[in-house]
Amino acid sequence: MRITAERLSWSVAGTPVVRGVDLDIAPGETVGLLGPNGSGKSSLLRCLAGLRAPDAGTVRYDGEPVRRWSARRIARHVAFVEQDSGSDSDLSVADIVGLGRTPFRDRWRGPDAADRAVIAAALDRVGLTALAGRSWRALSGGERQRAHIARALAQQPYGLLLDEPTNHLDVKHQLDLLELLARTDQTVLVALHDLSLAARYCDRLVLMHHGRLVASGTPEAVLTAERLAEVFEVDAELAADALGNRAVAYRRRARTPATPLPH
Repeated sequence: MRITAERLSWSVAGTPVVRGVDLDIAPGETVGLLGPNGSGKSSLLRCLAGLRAPDAGTVRYDGEPVRRWSARRIARHVAFVEQDSGSDSDLSVADIVGLGRTPFRDRWRGPDAADRAVIAAALDRVGLTALAGRSWRALSGGERQRAHIARALAQQPYGLLLDEPTNHLDVKHQLDLLELLARTDQTVLVALHDLSLAARYCDRLVLMHHGRLVASGTPEAVLTAERLAEVFEVDAELAADALGNRAVAYRRRARTPATPLPH
């Protein structure tokens, strides 16, 4: 599925947060969404997922505007994984993952055999099969995040929109998740803070700054030393690490010495 934003803008209390963003994600492409805190990444993702109505501009799925689509219809096309749901529930892990099947069944019908097979496959993909019967309350932060990702997979969407999904995950599960996203046939837009993971696993990177999209392209084209200094205020460069993977090495920029006060 192709996901497109055309001149998309959104503001809160009169303050612009997303400013005239044009974005086109090709079917099956895995795109990394980068930018410092407050750059508008989360708000852009929520607009693309139909969770916020933009003030201006258009969101399209396969060329069709989605502004008047129902939440149910949108949920049959894209799944959204937020940074931290903050939910607390007595449901089991399998029941939480099963919420991903809601757009596909009648309101009062429980999961059938087909739903249960989809849920089991989603749990397996994130390594949570052994915890399927455990209470949600008993999970660690990382396990909850993996369950939310499984819930999105159980939705069987054409597109995945993920906001900092590696939060709370240990190194192994960060790598597992990014490899899963890189291999999937689904269209993926994933916001990441780890520039090295983004450069290593994403087909393309897009960079936001002050609500605007300021760069789009290969890691080499986007993560230049000049742009990293401008946007992230660090001295950095993209190179190969000891294992031959793309990695960003950076350090805090030296402060300019203060001008001494006159006597």
